[in-house]
Amino acid sequence: MRGTPAAVRTSRRLLTGYFAGLGVVMAVWGARMPAVQQTARLSTADLALVLLTAALGMVTGLQTGGRLARPDRLPALLTTGAVALSGCLALLGQCRTLAALLVAAWAFGIAHGVADVAANSAAVRCQNAAGRPIMSGLHAAYSLGALGGAALAAATAHTPHHTLFLITGVFLAGLALAATPVTRSLSGTDQVPVSPVAQPVLSARTLCLLGALAAASLLAEGAAADWAAVHLHHLGAPAAVSAAAFALYSAAMAAGRLSGDRLTQAFSAPAIVRAGALLAAAGLTTGVLAATVPLALAGWTALGLGLSITVPCLITAAGVGGPRAVATVAALGYLGLLAGPALIGALASITTLPTALLLPALLAAAVAALAHRALEHPAP
Repeated sequence: MRGTPAAVRTSRRLLTGYFAGLGVVMAVWGARMPAVQQTARLSTADLALVLLTAALGMVTGLQTGGRLARPDRLPALLTTGAVALSGCLALLGQCRTLAALLVAAWAFGIAHGVADVAANSAAVRCQNAAGRPIMSGLHAAYSLGALGGAALAAATAHTPHHTLFLITGVFLAGLALAATPVTRSLSGTDQVPVSPVAQPVLSARTLCLLGALAAASLLAEGAAADWAAVHLHHLGAPAAVSAAAFALYSAAMAAGRLSGDRLTQAFSAPAIVRAGALLAAAGLTTGVLAATVPLALAGWTALGLGLSITVPCLITAAGVGGPRAVATVAALGYLGLLAGPALIGALASITTLPTALLLPALLAAAVAALAHRALEHPAP
């Protein structure tokens, strides 16, 4: 296959499945975390250590995947990463001690990092072959997969988590293996084959800027995941309304990504990222300062919608520099996702929660200010 329209459509459908599968795995793992903690009798500190180990494993996997993800290796990395990630999910369900969970979480993180780099690198190549933006739609598949995984976890709340992890892992691994013949055809999705010697390299300044903007955007996502419900509870909202805050954020992000490719094609990536970041900054600032439940819900929704296409556009820009650049931007972004909730908690402890929650809004404003510099000319 050399980028024919039919081949590109097939590749896009396949990658949509990979991104959705990643979302399902991460949502199922996260949603059943209390059961994992209870079964292994973990303290809060123990659980934090397990999550930190998985995060460190992912950073390792991102860097390893970046070094391995040459175009001819991408199909093998996609299949291997997906199967390994699914297998590690099943393995995590069987762990009954902290030591076993740490080993499994490390492997889970590595597999996640490799699969993430492979999927995003293959998406950049498929987008090159398509000749138009498709990255936002692929990331929307991840968001929808995560919503589906969360719904699956909720629907099977009375099923032992090890059974859910095993069935989900075996099913997704089977799908990845069954798709191997199609995955192999992804090796030809570039419009013009690029030799390793001629592979363009982003300047260190541009790469760092892309990574910093990814970290800022994903810090906001971490803030929404861990603090949106707390914020609503702080305003006196009932439990159900408080829980709806992150759901609205996630739904808005999925909706924004579904329309992101069309908007990017019509108005350019820098313009759309800047407009979206301004919406995110203004919306969350209003929601925090107004201190009312309806406006707070609207603020978290605006944050999700406004930042929905930032990361897909940043990954696309990093793709100019090849898989290693994609891995670097993804790793820096993930560090923001990890550091965000803790940083907001620390700020809240010395100021107030509303004051601390202005940090994601300020970072969204910074994304708006720097979007054109990072995305207008993503080349050396």
